[in-house]
Amino acid sequence: MATGLRPLSTGELLDRTFSLYRGHFALFLGIFALPHLFVFAFQCLAIPFQPLLPRSGSEILASLFWTFGALAVSLVVSAASQAATVIAVSQVHLDRPAGVMDSFSKVKHKILGVIGLSISVGFLVGLGCIALIVPGILLLIRWSLAVPAKVLEDKGVGEAMSRSTQLTEGSRGRVFVIWALFVALSIAVSMLLRWPVELAAGVGSWGALLRSGATWRVASLIAQFVSQCLVGPLATIAFSLIYYDERVRKEAFDLQLMMTTLDAPTLQPSPAQAGA
Repeated sequence: MATGLRPLSTGELLDRTFSLYRGHFALFLGIFALPHLFVFAFQCLAIPFQPLLPRSGSEILASLFWTFGALAVSLVVSAASQAATVIAVSQVHLDRPAGVMDSFSKVKHKILGVIGLSISVGFLVGLGCIALIVPGILLLIRWSLAVPAKVLEDKGVGEAMSRSTQLTEGSRGRVFVIWALFVALSIAVSMLLRWPVELAAGVGSWGALLRSGATWRVASLIAQFVSQCLVGPLATIAFSLIYYDERVRKEAFDLQLMMTTLDAPTLQPSPAQAGA
C-alpha cells in the first residue's frame, strides 16, 4: 500500500508536494511544458500582428483576435496539463508507474469536461471577486479540489464542484495557506527570471521591456514560459495530495485501498477512481 496514505499535516503535505516534484521532476515538467509550448508558439506568432498600442479599428480588432486566441489556447492547454498532472500525482502517490504520454492518454476524453469546469469555476469566482474580493476567494478555496474530483472520479461539472465543497469542509484554512504560498512563489520566480531580461534590455519595468522591440518581447515570453513550467505543476500536485488526504480523513480511503489490494493480485481502480 502507498506509504503516503495517512492523514498529513499542512507541513507534511508541503513536504510531500516538493518531494514528489523533485523526485519526478522530468515527469511533471514534461506534462506542463509540452502543451504550454503551443501557447508560447501562439504568443510568438502574434508579435508581428499585435500592436502594443492599437489605434485604428483594424489594429484593435487584430489585437482582440490574438488576445482572445491566446486565452482560448491557454484554457485548453491548462486543462490538459492540469488533468494529466492529477493523473501523474495519483499514479506516483499510489506507487504505480507514471509517464508523460501515458498521463495524457488517460485524460484525452476528459479535457473538454475539465475546460467546462474551469470556465464555470472561473466565472463564478470572478463574480465573487467583483463582490468585494472575499467571496471570490472563499469560492476558490471551496472548489480547489474540483479538478481532482472531476478527473479521478469522472464526475460532472456540478458534481465535481459539490464534491470539492464536501472534501474541503473543515480544511479550508490550510487550502488558503497553500494557495497563498504558491501564488507568492509564482510571483517570486517570475520576478527573479524577469529581472535579468530587464537588466539586459536596459529598462526598469516589464512594460518598458515589452515596448523595446520584438526581440525583447520574445525574451519576455521565454522568461514567462520558464517561470510557468517551473512553478505551474506545484499547486496541482499539492491539491491532488489534499484530495487524497481528505479522502483518507473522511472516507478511510487508505483502508479501502488496502482491502482492494488484498482482494486482488493487482490493484484495479474502482469506478470512483476511474482514470487514477
